[in-house]
Amino acid sequence: MGLSPMMAQYMQIKESNKDCILFFRLGDFYEMFFEDAKTVSGELDLVLTGKECGLSERAPMCGVPFHSAENYIARLVEKGYKVAICEQVEDPATAKGLVRREIVRIITPGTVIENSMLEEGRSNYLCAVTVLNDTVGLCFCDASTGETHVTQTSGEDMFSFAVGEIGRFSPREVLLPEKYGEYDKLAEFLNTKYEGMKTLRGKASFDINQTEQRLLSHFKVISTENINVPAKSASACALGAVIEYLYETGLTGNIAVSNVNFYARNKFMRLDMTAVRNLEIVETIRTKSKKGTLLWVLDKTKTAMGKRLIKSWLEQPLMSLNEINLRHNAVEELFGDTVMRGETNELLSGIKDIERIISAIIYNKADARDLRLLWFTLCKLPYIKQILQNASCRMLKEIDNDIDPLYDIAELIDSAITEEPPTTIKEGGIIKTGYNDEVDSLREIMQNGTGVIASIEMRERERTGIKNLKVKYNRVFGYYIEVTNSFLDLVPEDYMRKQTLTGGERFITPELKELEGKLIGAKDRLFALEYAIFDKIRQHICEQKVRLQTTAAALARLDVLCSFAETAIQNDYVRPRFNNEGAIKILAGRHPVVEKLSNSPFVANDTYLDRADNRCAIITGPNMAGKSTYMRQVAIIALMAQIGCFVPAQSADLCVCDAIFTRVGASDDLSSGRSTFMVEMSEVADILNYATADSLLILDEIGRGTSTFDGMAIARSVLEYIANKNKIGAKTLFATHYHELTAMEFEISGVKNYNIAVKKRGDDIIFLRRIVKGGADESYGVEVAKLAGLPGGVIKRAKEILNDAEQGKVVSYKQEATLNDFLPMETLQATELLSELKIIDVETLTPIESAKILYDLVQKAKD
Repeated sequence: MGLSPMMAQYMQIKESNKDCILFFRLGDFYEMFFEDAKTVSGELDLVLTGKECGLSERAPMCGVPFHSAENYIARLVEKGYKVAICEQVEDPATAKGLVRREIVRIITPGTVIENSMLEEGRSNYLCAVTVLNDTVGLCFCDASTGETHVTQTSGEDMFSFAVGEIGRFSPREVLLPEKYGEYDKLAEFLNTKYEGMKTLRGKASFDINQTEQRLLSHFKVISTENINVPAKSASACALGAVIEYLYETGLTGNIAVSNVNFYARNKFMRLDMTAVRNLEIVETIRTKSKKGTLLWVLDKTKTAMGKRLIKSWLEQPLMSLNEINLRHNAVEELFGDTVMRGETNELLSGIKDIERIISAIIYNKADARDLRLLWFTLCKLPYIKQILQNASCRMLKEIDNDIDPLYDIAELIDSAITEEPPTTIKEGGIIKTGYNDEVDSLREIMQNGTGVIASIEMRERERTGIKNLKVKYNRVFGYYIEVTNSFLDLVPEDYMRKQTLTGGERFITPELKELEGKLIGAKDRLFALEYAIFDKIRQHICEQKVRLQTTAAALARLDVLCSFAETAIQNDYVRPRFNNEGAIKILAGRHPVVEKLSNSPFVANDTYLDRADNRCAIITGPNMAGKSTYMRQVAIIALMAQIGCFVPAQSADLCVCDAIFTRVGASDDLSSGRSTFMVEMSEVADILNYATADSLLILDEIGRGTSTFDGMAIARSVLEYIANKNKIGAKTLFATHYHELTAMEFEISGVKNYNIAVKKRGDDIIFLRRIVKGGADESYGVEVAKLAGLPGGVIKRAKEILNDAEQGKVVSYKQEATLNDFLPMETLQATELLSELKIIDVETLTPIESAKILYDLVQKAKD
């Protein structure tokens, strides 16, 4: 007993796609069998059934409707599965024997192009990593838009660089050589920190000669130098691996990649995953949400393309002062020209996501509605160009030049595609009347046929005397005449009985059969012709993909620049200036996120760091006073300036920073078994190994993960190393509770003390949020604990212990703990007042005594 023919076909196809869940098309459903069925049933909570398959036991089976399959596929891909789509590639009505089926698409986390599976404002990157001749090559590609970036580097820190770039781009899937485990730092990161899919590829995928031929063939060039990628390099191998994988999974013979952005590692500021996380650039640390991040403040973009680009710019601050100034000049012009900015924003509001529409066209997934959305956007381009004609800065002029009005594409779509086309493209109704003579002719036959049917019905009623005679149609019988039982005696002899019903009979005539042949033939020919015309239009637009993609990229840049200008106006930002002295001079700087979330006025602070006497600022003061906010705002202002944005300050004169390193807070790394202190020390080690004199360092509470003396020793040693010009000499903000470190101002050049000003009133403290020169004289830890709501007894006992310790006394355990020791201070004071009130004998008091007691009680209550 063997498998049935259909199940044998399934097993043959499954054998070639073992690492995928196979969606096997059967009629109106995609079915999964055997282990795939069990997996999908469990993951998607679907009913698991069975199917006779020719074996002794039924095959486990589950299925989903083909018209809603994308939702199910999206959930599987999100969970990290690959899905192979197997379609019927011939018409079951004309097939002889078993319908032929083939894999038409393999969907993986890094190759998704369907809008329903993608987040509008976030790129979906596929990455490839390879090593060639002691050089690591990286490629990051978004298959849904064609956006592609490649880079390479060598040296001792090349894997650290690779980890940083993977963290920056956050790809959903990484293509790796099978021996990637040999690359220790990279393998450690991918195996413990990386949350996406790791796909191992054979040696041929990264082979230097095969990838070279692959690239020359795809880009139709004679050398990869023509696409700005070094020939036979590590980066070329990574790019070639991505191109191969996209063709392999797309199976359409075309992919959206047409341009490649090759960048050197010194093109962008070094901004590793730790810095992006600690500064909360694109998502908050606690909730992983956009609200409360720098992206949330700056993103006033109007288009999906702009939303993706602004995130990319935030994660890739520029190093070239010339490029930074180009962006600042554009933002300044939009900032100052209210009319230009307003009209541009209004037009951008109607721009559709043409980057992804173009990709849908390239992959033959676009329908007539997509073309109409494209046309809607193209209609706005001439007006945008008209506005930009008045621009004076170079970047806005370049954007104007890059925007192709695409009149020919707009005219083609408008003349050919109906204004409100249906969702399907194979059932007619998508080609405009007047565009094609044959389409018009076939439609006329169908429309006239409807009239002919009506005239036949009228004629037959008169001829037979059957008043309720009707001519009807269904897919089984075609056209027929229906007569109720009460009139059957009037049916003429030339009617041929077709079907008997409960209430009557159905008949056909030679005339109806002949008319049916003409109408149904016309309908089939019309549907086929409309689809053929549509597909030809789609292919023509596909051939213009470079023009369309260049225009889309220009619109995205314009959108981000307008967003920067709008944000600057709304939040009172200023244009930063740059110096060559390596100094950071910020007057009245503010934290852009905290000031937006705060209900009270934000306290601005100045910052001055340079390469000489002000390299390192030691910042002391109590917790909750604002040290972390201040340090982060300096880093964020530097980052904002280098992405081309205006900054929250009264003025800012900055140097270009090659990196921002942060060591803020810590947590156990359970996945790799590392403690809080080990995580902290690993991050500090990376900073000391890779920071330069042009870096900006934000260090908060170094050494707090171990004992006080060990921690203080480590903190001092780290600061000495950083402050030493012969070691690093970087500009550094160093927050600490180790007051012993403040002595370094008098011992090491370049170190200065600052503290957060605090006003003390009795046992209470008020945070002034102001950074002032000098070290803090107290930690105010007990007072902060009181503000946090610790029980009054705990606060009282802490003061006793602190007093004993400060006087050099041995602290001993207090035995006589009572319930009152654990009550809030306010509750204890209220209890004392209540006790006093209970012992007062009101009847014996004189008026003067009563007034004095009342006065004393009021004063105690106020205190």
